Amino acid sequence: MTIAHNGPIIIGSGLAGLSVALSAAPLSCLVITPEKLGDASATAWAQGGMASALGEGDTPLEHAKDTVLAGAGLVDTEAATILTQMGPATVRALQELGVPFDHNHEGGFSLGREAAHSMARIAKVGGDGAGRAIIDAVTRAAKQTPSITILENTKAKGLIKNDQGRIIGLWTQGPKGLEAIIGTHIVIATGGIGGLYGMTTNPPTLRGEGMGMAALAGAVICDPEMVQFHPTALNVGLDPAPLATEALRGEGAILIDSQGVRFCLEDHKDAELAPRDIVARAVQIAHLKRGGAFLDGREAIGAHFPSEFPFVFQSCMSAGIDPRTELIPVAPAEHYHMGGIKTDLWGASSLEGLWAVGECASTGVHGANRLASNSLLEAAAFGHRVGLDLKSKSSSLSSLSSALVPPDFPALDQATLAQLRHMMDAYCAVVRDDEGLGIMIKHLKNLRANYPLEPSLISQELICYGALLRRESRGAHYRSDYPQSDQSAKHTLLTLGHDNDLAIA
Repeated sequence: MTIAHNGPIIIGSGLAGLSVALSAAPLSCLVITPEKLGDASATAWAQGGMASALGEGDTPLEHAKDTVLAGAGLVDTEAATILTQMGPATVRALQELGVPFDHNHEGGFSLGREAAHSMARIAKVGGDGAGRAIIDAVTRAAKQTPSITILENTKAKGLIKNDQGRIIGLWTQGPKGLEAIIGTHIVIATGGIGGLYGMTTNPPTLRGEGMGMAALAGAVICDPEMVQFHPTALNVGLDPAPLATEALRGEGAILIDSQGVRFCLEDHKDAELAPRDIVARAVQIAHLKRGGAFLDGREAIGAHFPSEFPFVFQSCMSAGIDPRTELIPVAPAEHYHMGGIKTDLWGASSLEGLWAVGECASTGVHGANRLASNSLLEAAAFGHRVGLDLKSKSSSLSSLSSALVPPDFPALDQATLAQLRHMMDAYCAVVRDDEGLGIMIKHLKNLRANYPLEPSLISQELICYGALLRRESRGAHYRSDYPQSDQSAKHTLLTLGHDNDLAIA
């Protein structure tokens, strides 16, 4: 069955996807989500907040400088400038939608500081509840916008091209089975890759499908190896691992090993507030070789945990840990994907008719290491830009010149998924090398022979192949066999060729 929608189709209902739909109004937007609206998004899991130059003495230029510095040579300076200039207006627009950002006694925004920021600029909600508050507000707004239609419990399976190579629709699996939906423009806003790893702070149902679908259609993928690992996920055996937000360290919490040694002081002058890749590797070493890594907020936060960091407090208490008086065991976990579908500054991919936004996209703002709390800002700001861009395009439906034949989409079984997640943790996580990446790529190639249209396998291979090609250490990508950085920073650009093998674009 083929359904025609005379307007943009947005795959994903997180902050990025809904920002596109709201900005594109009054264009008729169809938003496709695999679960109930508001339930399938990683936005709700974001604790830190939204970075923006809102404080006295701060400017978008200073914010952009921090963004570029954290990105280790791979940030597009124009993209970073656009992002940071949009920051204050984006936060205020969300406040107008009903997001209850924290304010100080003078009525200004109460701003926190996180790693690699030169000053406090993180707008928060209830200490660590920004993500949930933001997605609740944009979800309410989307439901109240007549031009937005939500198709729930429907999963995107693959993109559809016409005979001229333009992306015109997608295959979906929903209550009525496999269906083709055709639209004027297709926007991928499917989020990240958390479910590709065993230790992740994100919904394990997010397995890089957006990037994989785009690659299968022939899109250029940029820097897929750049995966950020959060240094302080609660190491209590839960899937996903609850996040101990970086804001804890911004408020003075420290990291110690089993002997009480503050180990981050050994690696960087900023200690716990060093860039995330440095802290993540230090925590990994302590976790594996120093009897464990622990976050100590007893003195810095103590009795204020329940009011200042309610989510972290609840997560710890549920695991039998009282962070007011006890140490919090932590370990690095997959947290954010800087690479993804390569886009221009308006979110357009290398394929006609296809846009990407949010974590699945590579807009150029994150480079090799995302600056803390820039992700929510990017989702909202670039989502707004994509919506504006769609309104400037022709909105006529493309016609199919040949009949659609439903492809076969065999599903990976749970045992195979679990094995793959374990292998990604072992071979393509915080520390990587040639041998481990080779083992992983060989295993994925063998699997792909039986699952040629499985986007999550494509995404895993993209990450591993990009990591194999990058024979240096840069930002979040660390090779134990190539620990130094090259003098010049270069992007990894990959495509899937006609022979179904990955190649340099």
